[in-house]
Amino acid sequence: MDGTVRTAADLDVGRWWLAGLVTKTQYYTAMSIDGFIADPGNSLDWLVQAGTSSGKEDRFSSFFADVGAMAMGATTYEWVLGHENLIEEPGRWRQYYGSVPCWVFTHRQLPVIPGVGLFFARGDVRPVHEQMARAADGRNIWLVGGGELAGQFADAGLLDQILLGIAPVVLGAGAPLLPRRLLASDLTLTAVQHDGQFAFLTYHLARQENSC
Repeated sequence: MDGTVRTAADLDVGRWWLAGLVTKTQYYTAMSIDGFIADPGNSLDWLVQAGTSSGKEDRFSSFFADVGAMAMGATTYEWVLGHENLIEEPGRWRQYYGSVPCWVFTHRQLPVIPGVGLFFARGDVRPVHEQMARAADGRNIWLVGGGELAGQFADAGLLDQILLGIAPVVLGAGAPLLPRRLLASDLTLTAVQHDGQFAFLTYHLARQENSC
């Protein structure tokens, strides 16, 4: 990416299309035992305090190696921006995410990280998903969060997998994992693992657009 900030509508992504390659749209996130991905103040400090391990880091590195595009909501973007001091230290974004393009869904103007391939989008997720799939160049799309954004992709029948890391924390309130009604018929558990006090679950979703 050349570091230019554009709207999603301005992106010419036709050259990235590779026919026949399957791109999965994956919601990869951590949550508390009681199903929250952020506390009532939209902070993830509880997750940082829960600690990490070499296995947990290797798991993310393996996941991210297959990511060709990513998306997040405004609240998630603002938290990352402030927590990592990215306006002053934009190199930290590239250290974490390399040159993977990121779409930020927002209805308001947000600070821009210098030299990073960001695209600001709003409205229907379907045309933006098409752009991300082309940009991913046969790799996967990572929905970073939050839960409402992931829910919009699920509503459109565009969410393939939920990959959960469950932290040994109970928050009592906060931002829910996925504020949608999904039944057992919508979800198939395909993997269960654990590392230390963290449990990891992978669910496959039946793609079915919600007409509601």
